[in-house]
Amino acid sequence: VVPPASSHPMPRSLTPFIVALLLLAPLAVRGDERPLRVLVSVLPLQLPVERVGGAAVRVDVLVGAGQNPHHYEPSPRQMAALADTDLFLGIGVPFEQAWLPRVTAANPQLRVLDGRAGMSLRRSEDDHGHDEGHGHRHAALDPHVWTDPQRVRVLVARLAAVLSDLRPAQAAAFAANAARLDADLAALDLRLQRRLACIEDRRFLVFHPAWGYFAERYGLEQVAIEFEGKEPGARTLAAVIDAARAQGMRRVLVQPQFSRHSAAAVAAALQGEVVVADPLAPDLLQNLERVAELIGAGCTP
Repeated sequence: VVPPASSHPMPRSLTPFIVALLLLAPLAVRGDERPLRVLVSVLPLQLPVERVGGAAVRVDVLVGAGQNPHHYEPSPRQMAALADTDLFLGIGVPFEQAWLPRVTAANPQLRVLDGRAGMSLRRSEDDHGHDEGHGHRHAALDPHVWTDPQRVRVLVARLAAVLSDLRPAQAAAFAANAARLDADLAALDLRLQRRLACIEDRRFLVFHPAWGYFAERYGLEQVAIEFEGKEPGARTLAAVIDAARAQGMRRVLVQPQFSRHSAAAVAAALQGEVVVADPLAPDLLQNLERVAELIGAGCTP
């Protein structure tokens, strides 16, 4: 039975209004499920956030390609964007120490995750501490934890937990994404172990000591040209060259954010070469594989 038509039909003037409401309703729901805005301090952290968060996150990076985090200063535009940011993922690079307290004070809604949480940390080799007064010295901690796949696995687990806390409805998806990335990191770690196991001389020469965790993980030792963030003097360069020559080292790893002048001088004295190995490359998995190939050149697993 068809019900009789209403004796009070909808006024024609209201019809477009009702249609507009029906069209906007889905948009309102999608607005509640907008991607979480995540800000990371350096490029290698972008991949873990994108892999774990998937379509549920939008990632921005403070220190862009080619920029040096040791001398970085966030722009006013980046500072203003923090008002709409849900999560900041830091890693302890130098600019964070002065910048982060001001940011969190101005943006109390901002969730902060220290990417090093839950890890054992090593003392930075290019910062031998500074005097805090009264004869006390503070040893800086090496922030380059992303160069060790096992430490990245710790970061991934904590990141999935924080994203799930911010967006509980998508916790299962975050956990599944994190499990896939964790498996990739575990497989990478095994490949790197095999690739580097046959190296006889376990020392390698670098300009800036950014590979300490990588070296620690695979039983290697990095020998740094730079000292405390400064270009070495003639006496230091001579000592580095003598030590490298005695060890038969002829390849110097440099990163593009630093001057190559001193590294080139060392390589020339050793009749060797300068090779770019960027710890700030965005694809950290692929980059660690490449660095293992550079250090293990001439060694057949």
